[in-house]
Amino acid sequence: MMSYQIRLIFRNFRRNRSSFFINLIGLATGFACAILIFLWVADEMSVDKFHETDKQLYQVLENQAMSQGILTQEWTPDLLARNLASEFPEIKYAVAVSPASMFGNFTVSADDNNLVKAAGQFAEPNFFKAFSFKLLQGNPEQVLSDDNAVVISRKLALSLFKTTESVIGKTFQWQILNIKRNAVVSGIFEGTPVNSTAQFDFVLAYEAWINLSETVGRKIHWGNHAPQTFLVLNEGADVKKLNSEISGYIKTKQTGSNVSLFAVPYSHRYLHASYTNGVESGGRIEYVRLFSLIAIFILLIAGINFINLATAKASKRFREIGVRKVVGSGRKALIGQFTGEAVILTFLATIISMLMVWLFMPQFNQITGKQLHLVLNASFLLPIAGICLLTGILTGLYPAFYLSGFNPLSILKGKPSRSSGEIWARKGLVVFQFGISVVLIASMIVVYRQVQFIHNKNLGYQKDHVIYFAKEGNVAQKLPTFITEAQKISGVANVSDLSSSLVGSPSTTYGMSWEGKDPLANINFEVMKADFNLIETLNIELAEGRSFSDKFGGENSKLILNQAAVDVMGLKNPIGQTVNYNGQQKQVIGVVKNFNFQSLHEKVNPMTILYDPQKTMTVMVKLKVGQDQQAIAGLKNLYARFNPGFSFDYQFLDVAYQKLYEAEERVSALSKYFAGIGILISCLGLFGLAAYASEQRLKEVGIRKVNGAQITEVMVLLNKDFVKWVALAFILATPVAWYIMNRWLESFAYRTTLSWWIFALAGLLALGIALLTVSYQSYKAAIKNPIESLRYE
Repeated sequence: MMSYQIRLIFRNFRRNRSSFFINLIGLATGFACAILIFLWVADEMSVDKFHETDKQLYQVLENQAMSQGILTQEWTPDLLARNLASEFPEIKYAVAVSPASMFGNFTVSADDNNLVKAAGQFAEPNFFKAFSFKLLQGNPEQVLSDDNAVVISRKLALSLFKTTESVIGKTFQWQILNIKRNAVVSGIFEGTPVNSTAQFDFVLAYEAWINLSETVGRKIHWGNHAPQTFLVLNEGADVKKLNSEISGYIKTKQTGSNVSLFAVPYSHRYLHASYTNGVESGGRIEYVRLFSLIAIFILLIAGINFINLATAKASKRFREIGVRKVVGSGRKALIGQFTGEAVILTFLATIISMLMVWLFMPQFNQITGKQLHLVLNASFLLPIAGICLLTGILTGLYPAFYLSGFNPLSILKGKPSRSSGEIWARKGLVVFQFGISVVLIASMIVVYRQVQFIHNKNLGYQKDHVIYFAKEGNVAQKLPTFITEAQKISGVANVSDLSSSLVGSPSTTYGMSWEGKDPLANINFEVMKADFNLIETLNIELAEGRSFSDKFGGENSKLILNQAAVDVMGLKNPIGQTVNYNGQQKQVIGVVKNFNFQSLHEKVNPMTILYDPQKTMTVMVKLKVGQDQQAIAGLKNLYARFNPGFSFDYQFLDVAYQKLYEAEERVSALSKYFAGIGILISCLGLFGLAAYASEQRLKEVGIRKVNGAQITEVMVLLNKDFVKWVALAFILATPVAWYIMNRWLESFAYRTTLSWWIFALAGLLALGIALLTVSYQSYKAAIKNPIESLRYE
């Protein structure tokens, strides 16, 4: 019986080849998109989940009550971890980590030989007990217990020592800026997985961080926030209770502190990193939700094609249904057959979609920046099989109940009448399809415009033709000489140095006071430490005053403010006024116009620029237009003279700026593909419906042509219903698209405008594509010989 049913299903597929292939292509394309998105979402959800302590692993965050609102940050006092562990019994381990993201790459070597660049961080002894980075050699209880210990990755061990054997106990040399230290290898770990947010090549003992801080004059106290703090709680510990206990902990250590603490699951942070005024407000989870919704929409579009074509083509199966009912087939058997057809079609589409995923996986990885693989194991195949079965059943049920519900006598007597409800349901599904397509097209346009806005916005400084590199070795020790020599190189316009790469977040302070300041006000200032020529190198525009210059003395006692700082401080004539910076009296010598040193997600915050070349970490070089390669070659030779054996690793500032918006770039690229695929699948269904509608009206078309109707008149007749459906879809979809895109743009402090023409263009594109699709079928019907049309039926 089962084999008969299967043969019957495939016989019906063969009889209705056009609708079969339209559905097969639509479903396969929809499934391929859904599988790719499923793999991407699964990878995003797996980040930082591999730690054995995942359910007990938390990160401590700070809320700082500022006059601008509550600022949430992940940087905590150096002494916090060890104090929390000793005072709260719920905490099993506490670990302070100064992560690799705080530093540029270190220069490391073994016995002053084989200099390589590597990412390093500092961590307290419990690091390898709290985090599951696999140790190949060494005891997690002891590897970081000595002050000069270092644990290196297997890859770094091979680079430095050419082996992983007998490496324990060997000397490891690390250098940052002009500071050089030795450490002893105490362990080797496998390396960091790709689904880890923490990426590093070696881990130094935390005492090395304390010593480094003292060397550069950084004071260790409760008001200085630099490392991150992680907790492993005992099983069954009440996190809400712990958060209420630690909330005011900093205030017990530092009088007048405006900081409150709270702990969040560590693996939760990757997707939920955004906070607004102290409240979690999204992050990458928004993109996970967005693409999950797109996957559902694309599957819905493909499923609607099946439902519409199955009900539209029902007339060809009326006789089959009537005969089968007369000879005894019950409605349940018919429903089983039609649902079985949908499930088998979906199964075939799933197999084809797997091939499509395999073919397009490299391109998808390139767009998303992932390393996804199609692994056909149970954890992947079972959900896919479930989705396949569910999709087949859901798309097959309505046609099955619809087709099996006709009275056999009315079928055998002639064509049964169709209810207005069935016709309106089919039209409603087409409207829904194209409504989704309009939303996808409008979203694609808005995302593209925002990305272009980001690239083209005047940031207040010139990022093009600027390179930067770490200040280290003899370059750091003899920086004035290096800058003098660099400025002589052909193609170099200017050279300076500052505390960061400019792009991103500098360090911060709220230890600024001035005459007339409200004593209760806590205002956060971004801090940038610089050398001479910084403003000139980056073409930052001065509003008034001057920049730092060697023509004047005592620049260490001076500072420069941005306009946002002047505004928040309420200074009428800032030049010459004295402000207190963390207990030091400094004179304002200049005010720069606001420039976007942070992501455009953030407003320009108050900033102070200090002259402090001893604390700078990055050399900035402005290159002359058209002489980039010549200048870089000269800088490379000069760098090699100062730092023999060091690699000259530089980056372009505009490239670093673009990296701030990698997520937006990827969303822009993916939205183009998904919008195109949504339109393609919708048009496949519309193509089939247009063919059916033309076929149903062939006799009418023949009569009209005999009576003198022109081809264009016939085409307008056949097209106008489809145009009405798409127009209605546009009207209904526009408010939805506006709402979704307005919410997305709200995450940017600086954003493009939602102009009316964006949605009009989306509607026109959808309408134009729909017209091209149906016009082919209507043209075929319009040019058909009217004699043949009148013989039809």
